[in-house]
Amino acid sequence: MHTRYPRADTRQFDAGHFRQALSQFATGVTVITTRLADGSLLGLTASSFNSVSLDPPLVLWSLGTRANSLPVFSGNSHYVINILGAEQAHLAQQFASKVEDRFAGVDYTLSRTGQPVLDGVSAWFECHNRSQYPEGDHIIFVGEVEHCEVRPQPALVFHNGRFIKTDAG
Repeated sequence: MHTRYPRADTRQFDAGHFRQALSQFATGVTVITTRLADGSLLGLTASSFNSVSLDPPLVLWSLGTRANSLPVFSGNSHYVINILGAEQAHLAQQFASKVEDRFAGVDYTLSRTGQPVLDGVSAWFECHNRSQYPEGDHIIFVGEVEHCEVRPQPALVFHNGRFIKTDAG
């Protein structure tokens, strides 16, 4: 049985205030990568990443419905979530930029399914594109982890609108 709770008639805040409040939650920084059918590579910076389940191993991330890359990530069978280390803020900025080739000058290898794995990341998860859920102005992607690797190191964190290097790994 699902209990319905009353909703507020109005919100006592605007989008700017909501964004500022959200910025107080420190998050790790990821670059989500995939490979297109023509062999070209696509990647983007995302801080919306969480674990979902250990059995089966599931993770989630979200992408705005207006993102140009949405059709690619929605349609591809696999992608890689690269967890950035403290010294990789330049990668976060590069993959968040509007440049045509975000992989220019970036060292990477290809996973078993041909997805780009960024060199030097603290961890990476190769995911099968298990499910997608539209919510608000984003699509939530749930990936089933088929392979992962870890290289513990200090983390890159996003807090209050900027990147912060942690001291300990």
